[in-house]
Amino acid sequence: MSDAKPTVPVTQDVVTIARKLPEGGRVNLVGLTRDQLRDALIAAGTPEKQAKMRVGQVWQWIYHWGVRDFAAMTNLAKDYRAMLAEKFEIALPELVTRQVSADGTRKYLLRIAGGHEVETVYIPEENRGTLCISSQVGCTLTCSFCHTGTQKLVRNLTAAEIVGQVMLARDDLGEWPEQGAPKNETRLVSNIVLMGMGEPLYNFENVRDAMKVVMDGEGLTLSRRRITLSTSGVVPEIAKTAEEIGCLLAVSFHATTDEIRDRLVPINKRWNIETLLGALRDYPRLSNSERITFEYVMLKGVNDSDEDAKRLVKLIRGIPAKINLIPFNEWPGSPYQRSDWERIEAFADIIYKAGYASPIRTPRGEDIMAACGQLKSATERARKSRAEIAAEAGLPGASA
Repeated sequence: MSDAKPTVPVTQDVVTIARKLPEGGRVNLVGLTRDQLRDALIAAGTPEKQAKMRVGQVWQWIYHWGVRDFAAMTNLAKDYRAMLAEKFEIALPELVTRQVSADGTRKYLLRIAGGHEVETVYIPEENRGTLCISSQVGCTLTCSFCHTGTQKLVRNLTAAEIVGQVMLARDDLGEWPEQGAPKNETRLVSNIVLMGMGEPLYNFENVRDAMKVVMDGEGLTLSRRRITLSTSGVVPEIAKTAEEIGCLLAVSFHATTDEIRDRLVPINKRWNIETLLGALRDYPRLSNSERITFEYVMLKGVNDSDEDAKRLVKLIRGIPAKINLIPFNEWPGSPYQRSDWERIEAFADIIYKAGYASPIRTPRGEDIMAACGQLKSATERARKSRAEIAAEAGLPGASA
């Protein structure tokens, strides 16, 4: 988290919760798919004929009711509950701090195994609530406009650590249903975006398994159309995402020429714009998704000209798409500036007139460094000067 002081009023509720991961070698049930949970229960002595029923019971307690204590699973026999408590645990990441922005955005700093930290952001809106979750500690992509990209990759998150972010947010929002209470269809966490720290497609298997848990109809029950995975363009994994997850796809595009995209999104040197677009053209058909979202951060004097807008429209022709224009969210040491609002609107107008939706994303949570591209855990930060960051971005003459 940033050392910079917020520029607008911020309400902070910083709490420390002593929910350490239990010791003793017990298996964490959080993040296991149904098949994995079945195998784990059978290995612990559950008769195979009972396994399907036991999976359904345990699953509902964990993911529908949010129960963490096996003793509270009252439709299971006492001796079976005792066995579960002896051999298993229901463990989530540790909530280190919780910050609340002036606009209601919440940012959670979470500690995971090994003492590493990641950030998760909840964004409340009028008709929905979006949870932005992380998939890695740090990031390997080093996108020059992204604060997270200045933090080195430490490791992938496990499926348990990914699902745990959703469960902790529901804890904080008080969203678990009460037994015996009237059914309430209101969802505070109604949408998930894999747009936090890390590149989800460099952690494909854990992300896939976590989303299987999240999408399951008898637990957290978020449909695949309520989940958006954002990638910078890991081309070999895009078709697998369509076939094995089937969620909506967003692409961190940000440039209309390979020269500029090589600088902004270095993965472009491996899979260039033409190769990426080739993979994206098949995605809506393979995943049965309506369209792909192209994320485009607006950087003053870099990628925001009328010519860029016209090239963008030409590049994506034939792909069902919308273009999400993101005013650049500045961070300490950033080598870029946000495009002027008039320039952003002119860019959006060109795209709109070409027949594409071009919403301009409203920056949220900037006062607590929770906006798009700003996530970065304080204890993992490799501090760099403005000049060093600018040099890595290929920007000459930037001052320290």
